[in-house]
Amino acid sequence: MNEHLERSKYHQLEEELQPYTAMMGNAADAILDQDISNYPIFVIHQHQVDIGIPILVHKPEGPKWSVNASTLEELATKNVIEESRVDNFRKVYKNPEKHLCLFVLSELGANFIFIPRT
Repeated sequence: MNEHLERSKYHQLEEELQPYTAMMGNAADAILDQDISNYPIFVIHQHQVDIGIPILVHKPEGPKWSVNASTLEELATKNVIEESRVDNFRKVYKNPEKHLCLFVLSELGANFIFIPRT
């Protein structure tokens, strides 16, 4: 898939998730405030996944995506992120007070992206 098409799909995803960024921001704040993790991650998917806690569920007449709240620690425990790469991930992780970290499972594969909080 060419780079322009990928960018277009990610832009479309960002627009589709816009109505839910405040909800994800609140969940990120809860994860941070309750000292659960310094690295909240939101799993964005359209199929059943066994990662995190569902906070938005995809329905034919509702949201196009499901969102599960998770953490770096859970993704490392479940080997989604290899233990040897956890430190590198922490280095590129953006400030969770300004950005949301999304782990997107889509036709483009599995990718981490950061979107600004609104």
